[in-house]
Amino acid sequence: MAPHHLPFYLAPGSGTDTLMVVMGVFLIGVVLWVGTLYWKLHSLPERMAHKSQKLQFEFVAVLGLISLFTHMHIFWIAGLLLAMVDLPDFGTPLRSIAGSVEKIADATPASDAGEVQAEPAVAPPPADRQGPAKEKEHSHA
Repeated sequence: MAPHHLPFYLAPGSGTDTLMVVMGVFLIGVVLWVGTLYWKLHSLPERMAHKSQKLQFEFVAVLGLISLFTHMHIFWIAGLLLAMVDLPDFGTPLRSIAGSVEKIADATPASDAGEVQAEPAVAPPPADRQGPAKEKEHSHA
């Protein structure tokens, strides 16, 4: 009967509810913002491992995916801890050792026909000559 006395937040009988439209847009914006914040937080371990060039980057990424699909937060925590820890690089020294061993193996001469090269044989000591140990044994007797 007296619509001019109604407060602004009540919808008029013939028009659209502007407060509901504003709140709908606000709700969609907040949901998108919270979703973006969740994705940024969820990818934090992976971004940390990628930024510092960690060796375990792929493992951290897999832990993040497992956490995402299983909703078990322990995988995310494990990925975060693994992204923060510097693991020692065992691969580089082992590759260096393997390369050095290959160079040494290539440096040894190989025979063309597959024959084994005979090394000069050391002549055995004469049978009548006694070694120093045998001389001591005979001198005490």
